[in-house]
Amino acid sequence: MVDQQPQVVSGLQLWQWRNQAMQAAIAAAVPPSEVDWLLQEIAGLDRLALRLESFKDWSEIPMAMSLADLEQLWHRRLHDRLPVQYIAGVTPWRKFQLVVSSAVLIPRPETECLIDLAVAAITHSQANPSLDQGHWVDLGTGSGAIAIGLADVLPKATIHAVDYSATALEIAQANAQNLGFADRIYFHQGSWWEPLTPLKGQFSGMVSNPPYIPTETVATLEPEVMQHEPHLALDGGTDGLDDIRHLIAVSPSYLRPGGVWLIEMMAGQADAVQEMLLNQGSYCNVQIYPDLEGIERFALAYVSGE
Repeated sequence: MVDQQPQVVSGLQLWQWRNQAMQAAIAAAVPPSEVDWLLQEIAGLDRLALRLESFKDWSEIPMAMSLADLEQLWHRRLHDRLPVQYIAGVTPWRKFQLVVSSAVLIPRPETECLIDLAVAAITHSQANPSLDQGHWVDLGTGSGAIAIGLADVLPKATIHAVDYSATALEIAQANAQNLGFADRIYFHQGSWWEPLTPLKGQFSGMVSNPPYIPTETVATLEPEVMQHEPHLALDGGTDGLDDIRHLIAVSPSYLRPGGVWLIEMMAGQADAVQEMLLNQGSYCNVQIYPDLEGIERFALAYVSGE
């Protein structure tokens, strides 16, 4: 947010701004519902008050920023295509509210499925019933979303979060602190597995949402993504598979026998990822799972052994 100092406006002022913002959104082909989502975050208004417009008669409404700052940011939303999550400085993910900025990828709803798949992988692993314990890692943690999700569902596990970006790690650490997981998650700066060399062979599971968009495709993404989200978290090389290829090759030396390997990928990559996992020779029980829209989005495998 531009200004963290609390501001107070009248209900009438905010109602007038809301109407103007919605009209401008429609004209700019931006969903007007984003205005109300933003006001829920910035002004603490609930959906009922917004729907009934009852806040119009309130004498004072505390806001996280001034109306002038809000208007300036909304102008950037419409004309610069700044994502509304970056304006609010937060985004919902699973049951959490995560702090976000342009230093981190905005966590998507489909990525929430990775947490449920990790739990299912543990439940269905007859060869290794203790997978819910020991070390788990979120590689390329960004906002810390996956690491926090893992800490929430795996209370017996020690969670590690790795990111190449120091700025992203600061945001991830702030989210862990805000949500009460600071003592459960260890943060490491570096490239993929490299900071975790002392723990080689000890990990029960790895979960990652790596960059997987082909370089040439990045420039064609919607402007909200291409112009504002970090390309480091998007660009997966010529075919989009550079980082996934690396994770397939390196992970078996870090995961213990029976350990879980789980990633998110792009539509159309499932066959290639499955083939690479099978050809690598260290994985078994390779499975592909769809997201909520039926797109083959996730690859799960176990490290062979035991």
